[in-house]
Amino acid sequence: MKQLTKSEEQLMQILWAYGAQFLREIVERMPEPKPHQNTVATILKILVEKDFVTVNVFGRQHQYVAAVTKEAYSKKTFKQMVKGYFEGSFSNVVSFMVQEKNLSVEELEALLEQVKKQQHKK
Repeated sequence: MKQLTKSEEQLMQILWAYGAQFLREIVERMPEPKPHQNTVATILKILVEKDFVTVNVFGRQHQYVAAVTKEAYSKKTFKQMVKGYFEGSFSNVVSFMVQEKNLSVEELEALLEQVKKQQHKK
């Protein structure tokens, strides 16, 4: 799976949040200042070429649908980040989060309890 640019990811966020959309609907959902419709159409064309989006054709109208789920993309992107920045170690990620005070000891203990419950269900 290829990496998305910021503008490509912005369009994917819209498709993930709202489902199948026509070009004008996507443009309407874009934040201000809204890009030109041709710019959005070009980015959608690239997303189709990258196999992130499929197109349903209704006469002259094209409806765009996410072909990759947000969960699948998030999982792949997170794994690449862990591999690239934390030597592939999820323990290093957690340690970093605690050191940076993004994760408290209480939150870490709560996560550990969740993991233990998940393990017991299997």
